[in-house]
Amino acid sequence: MSKKRILFGLLGLLVLYLCYLAYIFIFSPKINLQSIYLIPKDAVFVIESDKPVESWGMVSQSKAWKHLQKNEYVADLTNNIQKVDTVFNNNHRLFEFFDGRSLFISIHMISQKDYGIFYVLDLKRIAKLKLLKTYLNTLLNENYKMSRRQYHDHEILEVYDQKNKQTLYLAFVKNQMVASYTHTLVEASIDQYQEPFLGRDLQFLEINSRVGYEDLFRLYVQYDYLDDYFKRYSTTENDWIERISENLLFSGFHLDLDENSLLTANGYTNLGSTQQSYVAALQKSGMAKRTVPQVAPEGTSLYISYGFDGFDKFYGNFEKVQQEHPEQFEQYQDGIGRVEKFLKINIKENFVSWIGDEIALLQIPSKITADKSDMALVLQTNDAEDAKTHLDFVLKQIKKKTPVKFKAIDYKGYQINYLSIKGFFKILLGNRFKEFDKPYFAQLGDFVIFSNSPNTLKSLIDDLKLGKTLSNSKEFQVFDDRFERSSSLFIYGNIPYMYNGMKALADAPTQSKMHKNKDFILCFPQIGFQLRPEDDLFESRLVIKYQELDKSNNVSKNTKSVSPGPKIQESGKKEITASVFDLKPIYPADLNSKSFAKKYGNGNFMFEVELKDGLKHGKYEAFYPSGSKKMTGRFKKDGQVGTWRYFDEKGELILKKKF
Repeated sequence: MSKKRILFGLLGLLVLYLCYLAYIFIFSPKINLQSIYLIPKDAVFVIESDKPVESWGMVSQSKAWKHLQKNEYVADLTNNIQKVDTVFNNNHRLFEFFDGRSLFISIHMISQKDYGIFYVLDLKRIAKLKLLKTYLNTLLNENYKMSRRQYHDHEILEVYDQKNKQTLYLAFVKNQMVASYTHTLVEASIDQYQEPFLGRDLQFLEINSRVGYEDLFRLYVQYDYLDDYFKRYSTTENDWIERISENLLFSGFHLDLDENSLLTANGYTNLGSTQQSYVAALQKSGMAKRTVPQVAPEGTSLYISYGFDGFDKFYGNFEKVQQEHPEQFEQYQDGIGRVEKFLKINIKENFVSWIGDEIALLQIPSKITADKSDMALVLQTNDAEDAKTHLDFVLKQIKKKTPVKFKAIDYKGYQINYLSIKGFFKILLGNRFKEFDKPYFAQLGDFVIFSNSPNTLKSLIDDLKLGKTLSNSKEFQVFDDRFERSSSLFIYGNIPYMYNGMKALADAPTQSKMHKNKDFILCFPQIGFQLRPEDDLFESRLVIKYQELDKSNNVSKNTKSVSPGPKIQESGKKEITASVFDLKPIYPADLNSKSFAKKYGNGNFMFEVELKDGLKHGKYEAFYPSGSKKMTGRFKKDGQVGTWRYFDEKGELILKKKF
């Protein structure tokens, strides 16, 4: 055989192969399957990218990601993503080839305490090359073995990691490659691809079309499964998570990460067809500017703002939406009717009429117990004098109709009263306000603030007097500027202040991890979420701030302040100075009480002080654990007056100070 014939033969084979490739990539019928069709229906989160390698490169170079790579817990969360690259021998050329192809990553709960990660990569026409599966086998390094099995007419490739004893499951469904370290997710994908769930859900498709294809990634949240995901971290039921799951269907965002690792997500959220009346009414009632930061303490851990074009408009929509559920509306009317009949008041006239454009919930770290939080309900007024007139009338009616005897307390120029109407705010505003049962309240300028604890109101008044409010916090102002000024719903979280409260809600294993990784949680000090009505949806924005710990002043903000004690000399003996008279604040729960005391573990008194209107007023005595007298003095309207004396355990006078 001549060299010319061999050459022509090889050229012929090359032409045939090129024709085959041309058929595959150009002329063969397009039977592409959308990636979203293969995602199992119980996805909690779905991440989508058209340029996964380029996008991941930008994320991996960010300050926040570099910092998180030092963290064992976060490394564990991202372990599955990193493993995929490891399985294929860190073959970056392969993944660069895949760039420009749609990649979906979804998270699913596979047990009560564990989740699985699922991947879908659109191979487009190269999926038709039968050599692809064989080629994948050649990419594996010596630590991996690949086997094959059939599942419902599809071949599943099982890549076993001999070192870590884990298996990656791969399958090719038309033009898509699916993968997971959880075999049930791959099997669920194969089971449903002919009858997809998310890909045919009109509510999801509406959000998907609105989000578009901007920025690094798109993130979708399916709220129906969000409460299951939350239970992974806590054994305690969370009303707020349950309400979100019941009221919302999907959120979709396109994500952007700036040079300071500030994550901004813009998108849309839709309501469920069986949503409760509150969110539906909120969507129909417009927006308002946020004004509650004028009285919210600088140390607020959580600020939830509801805004509308007037509370009367919202309240009207609230009633209309409830009428769509006759049984629920009848219960609501019965509750309102009972209150009005008993007290001889009119809810719309005596409450609804003076509430303005914003109501808000505040969560504030307790100054009494480190892992507890205080709650306050803030109602903006449209007329402060009108609000006072109507509230005075309601208090007068309560005094007539109930045996409750409570004298209004004057605290630093503000009156603290007691609203003895059991379950009133649950009746008026729904279950999300049920915790305000027979609350205390005070009017601070244009705002009326309610709380179950008078100490919460005292704390708010103290901070307002000192100018320590969110509106005066530069840190809050800068973050708040990332959002539109008007909103229907705005949620602001200060993570360092929230940390102890979140830890208290978590189960034991999560608490242990939180303690170990505290610094990596606090490096994201602020988070915000906003909803603004648009058509029948909510325009949505999520912002998460990253801050390097050595530049952050937030890390220790939730630490309780302690009054300075006696100085210690180098010899170890206590040097008694005037600082012994610097006393910690007290928090009496009963503002009508005549005294307040605290005891040691052995039952002896630590101190006792006389009270008037909830303030320290009168004689003060402190004692050693043995019971001997330690300190004496007097208060007048919460201020120390006269001569104060400090004694040793033998009763000898050591120091005195005149105030």
